[in-house]
Amino acid sequence: MSSGDGPLWADTVRGLAHRVLGPVAESVRFAARDGGGREYAYEAARGVLTIAATDGVSASVALHHYLRDRCGASVGWDTVLPLGLTSLPDAPLREGSARVREGYYFNFCTFSYTMPYWDWADWEREIDWMALHGITMPLAVTGHEAALHAAYSLLGLDDQRIRSFLGGPGYLPFQFMGCLDGFAGPLPSSWIESHRELGARVLDRERAFGMTPVLPAFTGHVPYEIASTARAGRRHWQGFETWVLDPADPLYERIGAEIARAQIKLFGTDHVYAADPFIEMIPIDADPAFPGAVAAATLAGLRAADPDAVWLMQAWPFSYQRDFWTEERVNAFLDAIPDDRMIVADLWAEHDPLWGRFREFSGKPWLWCALLNFGGRTDPGADLRGVPAGIDAALAAAGPPAGLGLSMEATRNNPVFFELVADQIWDEVPDLDAWLDAFVTRRYGTGHGTGDRWTDELRAAWRGLLDTVYAARGVRIAPDQFQGVLTTNPSYARIPDGVAELRDEAARVLWYEPAVLARAWERMIEVAEHDPALQAGPLGHDLVEVGVAFMARVADRYHLDAVEESVRLGAASAPGLDRFLRVFDDLDRVLACRPEYTFRHWESKALSWAADTADRDVLADNARRIITVWGTSDSPLLDDYAGRHWSGLVGGYYRDRWALWASGLDRALAAPDASTASEAELRERLRERAEVFLREGPAPAPRDLGDLAAESRRLFTAHASAFEPNER
Repeated sequence: MSSGDGPLWADTVRGLAHRVLGPVAESVRFAARDGGGREYAYEAARGVLTIAATDGVSASVALHHYLRDRCGASVGWDTVLPLGLTSLPDAPLREGSARVREGYYFNFCTFSYTMPYWDWADWEREIDWMALHGITMPLAVTGHEAALHAAYSLLGLDDQRIRSFLGGPGYLPFQFMGCLDGFAGPLPSSWIESHRELGARVLDRERAFGMTPVLPAFTGHVPYEIASTARAGRRHWQGFETWVLDPADPLYERIGAEIARAQIKLFGTDHVYAADPFIEMIPIDADPAFPGAVAAATLAGLRAADPDAVWLMQAWPFSYQRDFWTEERVNAFLDAIPDDRMIVADLWAEHDPLWGRFREFSGKPWLWCALLNFGGRTDPGADLRGVPAGIDAALAAAGPPAGLGLSMEATRNNPVFFELVADQIWDEVPDLDAWLDAFVTRRYGTGHGTGDRWTDELRAAWRGLLDTVYAARGVRIAPDQFQGVLTTNPSYARIPDGVAELRDEAARVLWYEPAVLARAWERMIEVAEHDPALQAGPLGHDLVEVGVAFMARVADRYHLDAVEESVRLGAASAPGLDRFLRVFDDLDRVLACRPEYTFRHWESKALSWAADTADRDVLADNARRIITVWGTSDSPLLDDYAGRHWSGLVGGYYRDRWALWASGLDRALAAPDASTASEAELRERLRERAEVFLREGPAPAPRDLGDLAAESRRLFTAHASAFEPNER
C-alpha cells in the first residue's frame, strides 16, 4: 500500500490530479482494479470521482477521459493549468481497456530538438501529459552521459578526454546513437552531475506511474584511443567521422556490459534498452551475416550486465537506406535475435510502414509509430484521415503491434496529429470528423472558461484546416523536400533559367486552396478578438501555427513573383523584393507574442544550465548552431534541417540571408555567364552571416507589440489577399 489511501501508484496519480485540477482534486478517489491488461473504471456522484485502475497510467487515462467526456476539457502541451473546474459533475460508470499493451514515446532526436535544456518543472509537466495520454514506455536518455563517463573512467580514460569525446550537451543524443563525437563541446563538468540528478528524478516519476522507461545502450561507437588498439572501422555520417568496434573484438561485449552496469548503478533498470548500431550508417562489413554478429555482441553485452535485458531498436535504417537493407539482410539480422529479446519500433509507419514488408519483423514484438516531424519544424501539415486507417490495418495484421508510439523528432508541433495517434492507444476512431469536433470542443472547452460560445466557429476553422494543411494525402513531409523559402538558404542557381522549376516547387507544397486556409485562420482570429483570455492557452498556439502555415505560402508566392518580375525586367524588382522581405518582419511580430515561438526562450533555457563563462559559451553555441547550420558553417549537409519559424530567426537570421540575396540579384541577372561567381560570393556572405549569428545570437525582439489577436489581425489584413487573382 502507499502512504496514503489506495494502491501503490495512488499518491503519484493524486499529485497529477492536483496539478491538473487544483483544489477540486481533493474529491478524486483511487482504487486498484484486477485485470489482464490495462483497464480502468470511473464514476462520479455527489461531487466525488472514483477511479479504479490496473496501474497508474490507466488511472491517469481514466481521469483524462472523465475530463474530456464529462467536463468538456482536455490537457494538451499548451493547456493552462490548473483547469478552472470548481466541482466534479456526476458521471455514470464507464469502463475502458487499452487496445494495445504499450504506448511508446520519443525518438533519440527529440532529446536534442525539444528538451535538451529542460528542467524538472518542464519534465514534470511532460510526464503528466504522458500519463494522461496512455504512454507506458518512454525512451529515457536524460543523464546517460553520466553512465558513459563512469564506464569510460573504468576503462582508463581521464575526465577531460571523456568530456571531449561526449561533446556539446545539445548534441548528446546523436553521440549516444554513434553519429558523432567530440563536436561542439567539450561537455561542461557541471552538466554531468546536474543531469545525472535530473535523469534520476525523471525515471523515478515515470516508474511511479508504472511506466517502463527505455534506457540507452552501447552501439559499438568508441573513442579513437580505444579504437586504435582494437578491431575497429571508421564510419561517416553527414560529414562526421566516428569509430565503431568490430563485434568480433571481445571489447565490444565488454564495453557494452560496462556501460549497462554503470547505468544500472546510477539509474536502476526496467530491462528494456534502446540501441541503434546502424542508424543512417551502413555497417562496416557488407557480409549479409555481419549485422547478425553485431546483434549477438550487442545483446551479449547487455545480458552480461542484465540477464533479463530486452533490446529495443528503431527500424529507421531499413527505410532510410532501403537499398542496402534488403529483405534478406533484414531477416538475417532479425533471425539472429530470440523473439523475446527484441522490440522493433516501426518509426515512420504513418508514411512508410515497414511491418508489411518484413513480415511483422519476423515475429518480434513491434510498435506502430508516427514520426511526422523532423528536426522540430514548426509549419503544420499531416494526413489526418490516413492515420486511423493505418493503425487499424496494423492491428488487424496476423502479427499486430504490441503498442502504438509517438516517435517525432520534436514535440510541441501539430498537436492534433499526435493527439489523434495517442487516442488510439485506448479507443478506435471510426469517424474522423466526429473525433475532430470533439477534439476542438475539448481543446478550447469549459476547462478554459469559454463554455460553448465559440465552439461552432472553432469547429468550422478546424474543418478548414482538415481540408487544407491536414489533407496531405500521399505527401512526403520530410526535410529533403522543399519546405518553403522562409527557412531556405537563398541561391541564384536557378535564375533566370529555373523559374519554371521554382514554380513547380511552390505548387507541390500548396496541395490545397489557400483561401480556405485563410478563412480558417480568420475564424480563429475573430474568436481571439472576442475572448482575449483564450490567447494564453491552446488557441494562442494554434493562431501562430496557422499563421505560419499561411505566411509560409505567401512568402513562396511573393518570392516567385519578385523573381519572375526581376527576370522580365532584367534587373532586381525593388517593389517585389520589398514586399517579399516585409513578410519576414510582419510574421516575426506575431511569433514574438508566444514565448515558445521565440529563439530567445530556447537560448535562455540553455543558458540556465551554465555554471561559468566557459559553460555559457558552449551552451549558447549549441543552442544557436543546431537549429541553423547544425554542423559547421561551411558544411551544407544539415544546414536548416531544424528550420524553425521563431521570432529572432524569421525577422533576423532568415531575413538577413534573403536581404543579402536581394542585394546581389542585379549582378546575377546582369551577367548570367558570371552566375557561378555570384553564387560563390553569396555562399561566402551567407557563411559569414551564420558565423555572426553563432557568435552574437539574434537581433533584439520587435518593439511595441500588441497582443496576439491584434498582431494576427494586422498580419492577416496585410497579406490575406496574396492569392487573389489581381495580386500578382
